[in-house]
Amino acid sequence: MLVLGLVVGILAPRLAKELAPFIFPMIVFLLFLSTLRVDVLRAFPAWADVPGYLGITLMMQVALPMGAIGLLAVMGALTSILGIGMVLVLAAAPLTGSPGLTLMVGGDPAPALRQLIIGTMLLPLTVLPVFWVMPVFGSPAVVAIAAAKLLGVIAVAGGLGLILRRCFSFFQSFQGERAVEGLITVVMAVVVVGLMSAVGPALLTASPELWRTLAVVFGLNFGAQITIFLGVTRFGRAEAAPALAVIGGNRNLALFLGALPASTASDLLLFIGCYQVPMYVTPLVMAPLMRLLKRRMSDMPS
Repeated sequence: MLVLGLVVGILAPRLAKELAPFIFPMIVFLLFLSTLRVDVLRAFPAWADVPGYLGITLMMQVALPMGAIGLLAVMGALTSILGIGMVLVLAAAPLTGSPGLTLMVGGDPAPALRQLIIGTMLLPLTVLPVFWVMPVFGSPAVVAIAAAKLLGVIAVAGGLGLILRRCFSFFQSFQGERAVEGLITVVMAVVVVGLMSAVGPALLTASPELWRTLAVVFGLNFGAQITIFLGVTRFGRAEAAPALAVIGGNRNLALFLGALPASTASDLLLFIGCYQVPMYVTPLVMAPLMRLLKRRMSDMPS
């Protein structure tokens, strides 16, 4: 379903263009479905584990993007679309579908789910220093408004999903959870069609910008996943390595579309569309690669 959405988005540019204005509402709907699918209060990590998840969130959503901002500023690339896209990827919360992706690569989805909850809840706060130093946002008032928009979207979508799950027992049943999972898959396959609205025309014209962007997003996504998987496994947390790798490379970048200036959001569509490719093929690429890396690491002398 996910790969089919990618293909349709590329081969049907007119349909992709028609769906483009609905990208942000569909992303919000996915956030709603995610809280409808899972009892967030029960899935919330134990209080003793919260500092660990909080530390990972701060590292991924604050330290990494701030480091990238410094590096890109030195290179003079901070105001480029590629630079803005890279920083926003690193600043974003884990992808709402990351627990499902973790299952597909053969890992335990629980750490991904808990990290998703913590990362999404803290996103309006963690983006403040990132937005503050990003030239695209401008004045502090604009930064505050952008963060407030994110807070409102997360509170309304997440809160509504939580309330409906608690009020209707069907969503707590096995059948209800599977029904919501199926709907999430369908919406993800539809939203990616709209996200590919800038990729199809760029592919047809053989745009050099397309290939540069694809190279950057593949390196950013799979580079992060491989580095995190190897690092976490090396430090004795092999059971959590697939989940942390998946959330490290796959972030909910499209959620920023409602907070960005309209012109910047439009310019970023090619980057966001290209970013969907490694994201949606993560199970096909990372599942066998993780098994291979795990075997090789187990064969190495201690």
